[in-house]
Amino acid sequence: MPAPDAPPPRPGQRWLSRQIRRARLVLRWTLAGELGPELRKRKEPLLARLDYLLSRVGLRLPRRPSPLRQELGLPALKDVPKAEAIRLTVSDTPVVTVLIPTYGQVDYTLLCLNSLAQFPPRTPIEVLVAEDASGDRRIPELRNVPGLRLLEREKNLGFLLSCNDAAKHARGEFIFLLNNDTEVMPGAIDALVATLRAHPDAGMVGARLLYPDGYQQEAGGIVWQDGSAWNYGHRDDPTRPDYNYVREADYISGAAIMLSLEVWNRMGGFDEHYVPAYCEDSDLAFRIRAAGMKVLYQPEAKVIHYEGISHGRDVNAGLKAYQVANTQKLLARWAPELGRHYPNGTHVMRARDRAFDRRITLVIDNNLPEPDRDAGSRTMLAFMQALQAGGRIVKFWPLNGYATPGYLEALQQMGIQVFHNPWYGHMRPFLEQNGADIDEVLLSRPHVAAECLALIRQYCTAPVVFYGHDLHFARMRREAEARQDSAALREADEMLEAERAVWRAVDLVLYPSEDEAAEVRRLEPQVPALGIVPYALPPAAQGPLPLEGRSGVVFVAGFGHSPNVDAAQWLVREIMPLLRARHPSLRLSLVGSNPTNEVKGLADALTEVTGFVSDEELARRYAAARVTLCPLRFGAGVKMKVVEGLHSGVPLVMTSTGAQGLPDVEQVAGVTDDPAEFAEQVRLLLEDDALWAERSAAQRAYVDGRFTLAAMGTALEEAFAIAARRPPCRKA
Repeated sequence: MPAPDAPPPRPGQRWLSRQIRRARLVLRWTLAGELGPELRKRKEPLLARLDYLLSRVGLRLPRRPSPLRQELGLPALKDVPKAEAIRLTVSDTPVVTVLIPTYGQVDYTLLCLNSLAQFPPRTPIEVLVAEDASGDRRIPELRNVPGLRLLEREKNLGFLLSCNDAAKHARGEFIFLLNNDTEVMPGAIDALVATLRAHPDAGMVGARLLYPDGYQQEAGGIVWQDGSAWNYGHRDDPTRPDYNYVREADYISGAAIMLSLEVWNRMGGFDEHYVPAYCEDSDLAFRIRAAGMKVLYQPEAKVIHYEGISHGRDVNAGLKAYQVANTQKLLARWAPELGRHYPNGTHVMRARDRAFDRRITLVIDNNLPEPDRDAGSRTMLAFMQALQAGGRIVKFWPLNGYATPGYLEALQQMGIQVFHNPWYGHMRPFLEQNGADIDEVLLSRPHVAAECLALIRQYCTAPVVFYGHDLHFARMRREAEARQDSAALREADEMLEAERAVWRAVDLVLYPSEDEAAEVRRLEPQVPALGIVPYALPPAAQGPLPLEGRSGVVFVAGFGHSPNVDAAQWLVREIMPLLRARHPSLRLSLVGSNPTNEVKGLADALTEVTGFVSDEELARRYAAARVTLCPLRFGAGVKMKVVEGLHSGVPLVMTSTGAQGLPDVEQVAGVTDDPAEFAEQVRLLLEDDALWAERSAAQRAYVDGRFTLAAMGTALEEAFAIAARRPPCRKA
């Protein structure tokens, strides 16, 4: 790190001033009852500083285990290794140049290098240390680190100019600027590279900074209207949901930032306006945004930072003294932009997300979407993707509070904050604090809406849109009628009343088909109800699909759902015998999660019950099948597996229940409720290659014209616009 470059000091006077300021702070904290918390906040920086001072006389503090580090899955703290023992994994054709500017402090540099050696990324790297003429007698030790590129300057440049000069020697596609008083945790570099690759509109991405004990130092930065800044999440528990989703940030601390070498060069590196140091990282973030790119925070990139080692902590001494002056330079340069920011400490949720002119949409469902397990999850996930594509900031509240592993992280990496246990239980405290900053609410399912609506109306003025998935009462009624179950009929009537109560209490109702929306309008004429595209699929495969090697028929569904259980039983008992009369060896695959014992009991030598399969395995099965089937006898709404089957290009035969909400689908697929006719339509597709090819192409064209993310986004935009125009009395 660079040499202090302050005006000539008056040591005695400066020391006395610092002690007086510290005494005043301690007195104020004591009188306010805040001495304990304030000292705990400063514990790690103070210990790190003491460790550094001891290292200068050959001593070190013992490395202390931390329960939080263990909870976070971070490796144990290491002792300082010998330079010769560090084995960096480097490449002659690096993707990333890890650039570490230093000014002495060899022990910390060795710890930093050792972390890179102990946990090498999958991404090819080179490691470049730029030593800025500190005069430290131990610098030659770094020459003994195998694989390290060491730049030793004869003249001190200062931190900012040292970084700019060192970047000229970078050979990677990306540069990772890294303070030497850091330790890079496993996966951090790979996560940063993946973020830049996944977000071509991002100019820079930064890591989460942690203290050595695992507590948070910074989860991205907030710059307020007056130019002051927050290290967001400072000294808080890093497992809180507020810090664990990818998001835009005002700035990322220069202790651990990555950007492409092309962007770095286009920006001209750090601006010399801020020589020798401080605020150059914030200014770079503002300039990147001014060039039309985003600055992102990636929580999965974890870096331990021994705060205060590089420049100290006293803003009246040494290099740290430039922090105050450069903050004023930043404010003067970016005053028009900062005018859009919030006053210090206000609207924190919006400030951390840079939601100055973007809408925040709160989506509430029963649980986290599991899109590989059920159709409703696919719809809700697609809704959130469409809202994000339209420029909205999306936040998700699972009513059951569960942070389902894998599915939680998938949403967070999409940039969606998830409110889950144990941090968020009841919704009231969150809405009390943040309800006024929520612009829109999307509720999913009747029981979820019934539980949340009163609180939302109490604390939010946002328009509320309800998505019903299907007309629950209609599905329940059809099932009850099919089984001649009077008790189930009464339950269906109760559900009708519950659904009608929800419709009346929200600002707009959405269902996956216009038929269902029309039924809502018939039952409740004053309620605005619209049909919406319920699924968004990528463009279907173009050109003829291969027929060679295809065999068998497949029914894909979630077999924990009673309509699908009934459909499987009807298929096996009434339709398959008719087909096997002509094709005795015809195989049937019942593919899908949670098969009941009734479904498992259908398995035999020619009937396979798979249980849950991955998306990749499902794609393989579609590619091997000759015909897909949807033999539903009751249900409601547009069926995801029907749309998915059409999209696969494998010709589909279905019942009228399966065809619900799909206008004119009978022109591209077989639709019948008669078992004999159903079997005959399947037989034709098994035997007629020309018919098979014609249906395959027609089905894919049908889906491509209707089920797109753009169509879904347009419909959601229209829905919220209509909901926002509803009379204020509905929001009382």
